[in-house]
Amino acid sequence: MAEPELLTEVVEGVGVLRLNRPAAINALTVSMMAGMREALEAWRDDDGVDSVLLLGEGSRGLCAGADVRALRTAVLEGRDYGEFFDLEYGLDLAIKGYPKPYEARQHGITMGGGLGISAHGSRRLASADAAFAMPETIIGFTPDVGINWYLAHAPGWTGMHVALTGTTVGARDGVLLGLADEAPADAPAGELEQNRSWIDACYSYPDPSDVIAALESHADPRARAAAAQIRLRSPLSVAVTLEALRRVPAMSGVAEVLAQDRVLADHMIGSPDFIEGVRAQLVDKDRAPRWTHERIEDVTRAEVLACFRAEDP
Repeated sequence: MAEPELLTEVVEGVGVLRLNRPAAINALTVSMMAGMREALEAWRDDDGVDSVLLLGEGSRGLCAGADVRALRTAVLEGRDYGEFFDLEYGLDLAIKGYPKPYEARQHGITMGGGLGISAHGSRRLASADAAFAMPETIIGFTPDVGINWYLAHAPGWTGMHVALTGTTVGARDGVLLGLADEAPADAPAGELEQNRSWIDACYSYPDPSDVIAALESHADPRARAAAAQIRLRSPLSVAVTLEALRRVPAMSGVAEVLAQDRVLADHMIGSPDFIEGVRAQLVDKDRAPRWTHERIEDVTRAEVLACFRAEDP
């Protein structure tokens, strides 16, 4: 018989949640998230549990995020995918407001949904090999699980850079972005702070066309490299992500960000870009997606705003 995808136990007053899909870098399934939520609810009022510890099996990482291939299949087969997002975002919110200490050990790949179940904890410990990213724009989606709350409050426009490019950062930059509390002394030096000059100069524009133009015309080759990264991503996803992040500072907290994420998920998950992006990155792996729009400049403001309107029930 296959091993359980989630292992739970209580050890000396600590409720341990152990993600157990190492071959898939612990990508989250419905059963895993349901099990986590059930355990957290049981431990909430259990006097024998003083705190919670999140761990991920395997050396490759804590969690690579949601199982988006399964989500793509659900969309193609016409099955309801809403349960997945309701469960995932509800779990993230439960972790954010958990009344007992919730410690997450962020080792190796900790991305997408993996940040959702770790960054919202009360203590986030990044290992020296931690690799953080919200890479959703490359699959025709948008950064979600409430992480835009941290990215929008990061120094300058560093969070916008990470969100639009999907770039991977290490432990020290994870602390800078608010995704982790501690990085070990042997963690590699961060790169975001030393790039603040061109990042803040280029990402401050409200229009994605202006952002890409600023990056492509900047004297720093790292800015032009960032532009090239963004050009590879879904133009609609980039435009929606920029708008989403710019709305966050006016919000009251993670719950409001997650509510926005839920509305965006309904629009983005059924879009041709999501189906195509997952195909190109994770199914056929040809890395040659054919996006709905050829260029970021082709995305209209009306198309972006439409993604923020809740669909009629």
